[in-house]
Amino acid sequence: MNAHLLQAAQLAWSPHLRVTRAEGDCAQVLRRDAKALVGMTLHTALGVSQERARELDARAREDRRAVEFVTLSAGGPTGNPPASHLRLVLGMDGEEAAAGVLDLGTVLEGAPPVQISKLSSSLSHEIRNPLSSVKMAVQTLARNTGLSDRDKRRLTIANREIRTMERMLWLLSEYGRESAANLDAHALRSVVQEATAMVAPELAERRIEVDVKEEADLPRVRVDPNRLRPVLAQVLLNVAMGLPEEGRVQVTLRQDDPGHVSLILDDPAAALPPEEKGTLFDPFGSRLARGAGLSLAALRRVMTGVGGDVAAQGSAEPGMVFTLTFAA
Repeated sequence: MNAHLLQAAQLAWSPHLRVTRAEGDCAQVLRRDAKALVGMTLHTALGVSQERARELDARAREDRRAVEFVTLSAGGPTGNPPASHLRLVLGMDGEEAAAGVLDLGTVLEGAPPVQISKLSSSLSHEIRNPLSSVKMAVQTLARNTGLSDRDKRRLTIANREIRTMERMLWLLSEYGRESAANLDAHALRSVVQEATAMVAPELAERRIEVDVKEEADLPRVRVDPNRLRPVLAQVLLNVAMGLPEEGRVQVTLRQDDPGHVSLILDDPAAALPPEEKGTLFDPFGSRLARGAGLSLAALRRVMTGVGGDVAAQGSAEPGMVFTLTFAA
């Protein structure tokens, strides 16, 4: 197996704890290229103490395929990069002690925390049941023709907040979902319109419309609409909440090349500070207003699941552009 494909590195070292062989994606995992690692002391190569290096060597020479974890806090000539967490599988490779080294941060990038994966579905189920009862009670009360205008406004607010909670529960469930997407060919404009309909009451309250401009003869895209619609609906609502009343959410659908179709969404009110560019699509990794805590993270999960991509362009000044890319 090619270690580069796994974004892993392989090290072997002598009884004197000097690296004799380095292979794989050393630059990514260990922050030095393979040539620089050969001849280096093991503790320097792994960024650990000499005592810890001796412990790792002893475990490797037991040849039991032991698994150990270390934190690489520095490395290479370029200042102080962030710490990375390494997984080492230790053993003997012929006459040499050796380790397969994996960067856990790279492996888990974009994946939900295990706790969310395990909790999300059961938590959503437990909350949805009582929430459905509350929703039914509120809707029953709203049919009472003898209500005062004040009570009608209160029930309208209650209905709106119930819908918000339902969307948040769905985002939590979607972010932790592990099942494969059910892909089929769909017209992207129809998916956008269906997503818009899911937040139509909120858009109507602010008299905001979603303006979709579609390139002629646009091919269908491979997508799971049941998973994309709710996430896209929340993202559209996030954008709409930053606009003045009677504003317009601008969506453009176009074919960038024969194999891909793009959905471009303009958000004129949002800004992207430089320190948030690397965490924008992480859960709660951005200070973006209007409930973007899980919506962008779930959006990236859905787009990755359908073989697509999502990117954002912006600066510290208001004005961002989100681009969703689908396989045609």
